Amino acid sequence: MDTGDLWRFFPLGYLVTVAFETPVLVLLLSKHHPPKRRLFAGLWLTACTYPVVVLVLPPLFEDYSRAAYLAVAETFAPVAECALFYFTFKGEEGGVTWRDMFAVVVANLLSFLAGEVLAAYGWFGLFR
Repeated sequence: MDTGDLWRFFPLGYLVTVAFETPVLVLLLSKHHPPKRRLFAGLWLTACTYPVVVLVLPPLFEDYSRAAYLAVAETFAPVAECALFYFTFKGEEGGVTWRDMFAVVVANLLSFLAGEVLAAYGWFGLFR
């Protein structure tokens, strides 16, 4: 896999991922989180995990099946994002709830499914 292709894909993929994940977080995160925090979470959590998923893991899994890559990448992203959200906001008023963790996982699942649909229709084609 050419790392140049990964870097070319990166900005568009990040924007698409944020476009799917942010509305989910805005709607599903606990109501005690202010709207600005919910919006911030949509941009920030993806910014933290997306480089690993798109730039680091594909070359590491080049000699493995796509299923192996997906298992690691799609486990890493929500687990890391839940941890980041938890450790950042646990001390805030209302803390972090199971609902918040659920919202992060659902957002990641939705963006994964959206990416699969877009790839199936040849909109990206990078990982096929």
